[in-house]
Amino acid sequence: MRQEKQLLLDDIKERIVDSKAIVLASYKRLEPNTSAKFRNSLAATGGSLEVVKKRVLVKAAQDAGVVLDPALLQGHIAVVFATQDPVQTTKVVFQFCKENEEVLDVIGGRFEGSVCSAKDVEQISKLPSKDEMRAQFLGTLEAPLSQTLAVIEALLTSVMHCLENKSQENNT
Repeated sequence: MRQEKQLLLDDIKERIVDSKAIVLASYKRLEPNTSAKFRNSLAATGGSLEVVKKRVLVKAAQDAGVVLDPALLQGHIAVVFATQDPVQTTKVVFQFCKENEEVLDVIGGRFEGSVCSAKDVEQISKLPSKDEMRAQFLGTLEAPLSQTLAVIEALLTSVMHCLENKSQENNT
């Protein structure tokens, strides 16, 4: 194997290993300006887009311990690597698919060490992000406390209103 191909193979293998998730997609007519906007959107979520030859991708995946079915890899292949928040990155991918119909078609992915189908990847993209989940969890913890405080406050104010009404009756 030539040195350039070996370097490319090692780079793709390293990116597969270092990524929290990868999304595999088949693309058609990906224009440079559209591609640049998509890459910028991915970069904002900690993701990156790489166009890879099928043979190199399959070999790099095997070296990284990931089994890919070459039959699934139809057409030109783009790989999205998610290094920070995989859910946000997949949301960007599916948003791009909606905005640019028939340009990008998700064919599968890998999350948390498991190979996923296109439907699984789409379901993952519909999950709330880490920050949204944290906010929901904190809201769940905070709700009983704030409701208890509201009840106690209502009791105290009702006692104060009773005393105030009683004092007004005595003054008249």
